[in-house]
Amino acid sequence: MCRVLKVKHSSYYDWLSRDISEQQIHRNQSELLVRAAHSKTKARYSADRLHAKLIEQGHDISLYMVRSIKEEHDIKCRRHKRFKITTDSNHNKLVYPSILNQQFDAKHPNESWVSDITYIWTNEGWLYLAGVKDLYTKELVGYAINKRMTADLVCRALNMAIKNKRPSQGLIVHSDRGSQYCSHAYHKIIKQHNFKGSMSGKGNCFDNAPIESFWGTLKNELVYYQDYKTRFIAINDIIGYIELYYNQTRIQKSLGYKSPRQVWFDYYRQAA
Repeated sequence: MCRVLKVKHSSYYDWLSRDISEQQIHRNQSELLVRAAHSKTKARYSADRLHAKLIEQGHDISLYMVRSIKEEHDIKCRRHKRFKITTDSNHNKLVYPSILNQQFDAKHPNESWVSDITYIWTNEGWLYLAGVKDLYTKELVGYAINKRMTADLVCRALNMAIKNKRPSQGLIVHSDRGSQYCSHAYHKIIKQHNFKGSMSGKGNCFDNAPIESFWGTLKNELVYYQDYKTRFIAINDIIGYIELYYNQTRIQKSLGYKSPRQVWFDYYRQAA
């Protein structure tokens, strides 16, 4: 049985004629902004980074509001997956001592680089991606992709980084103890440029945590959501992510909500 509420006609029409409160208008606008930013960043940003992005764009919105809207409307980031380390260090080749010793706070660009290899599956088989990351800017300064995991792969990644950034002598180049990084060709590049070679302790992934973190970001934000039919498609997708998104526009909390390229420009602008 329905219950009839006794409401005066004048009160009912007064309620109908009321305008939406300014507070509700602000929340509605904020919801649209959060949804648009979430979509534009492809569900990759947490509430903190979404808030920083919106503030940078000049919007008046609080971090509490962003978190509240995401929770209310079930707006979630892409789910992170674990990945396993697959370094083969069972060899008798030359190994550098660990210079970094898990000290990852660089004071300027081209002071310390970290490097590693990861695996990406396609319907044509595995792809191997070697990367070189600058510890100051967090930028991926060099990379190489191939269907074979060889010493040439890591050499091409390092040579790309050298060509792009022109580092000075004394640069620390850190890696794990994988056979590719212990090859004569790789050591030759380090010696030729008077760099300082550094390597993780055997089986210690924490010694190379910054580049491992990048692999996690790449896979959790891109690779795990793709079904690559060919290696060619995967290579183009990965290069686009690195060059157009990660290095250029992806803001990071550890960089003060700036992108790697912003940090690089800011450093040299201040130096000038």
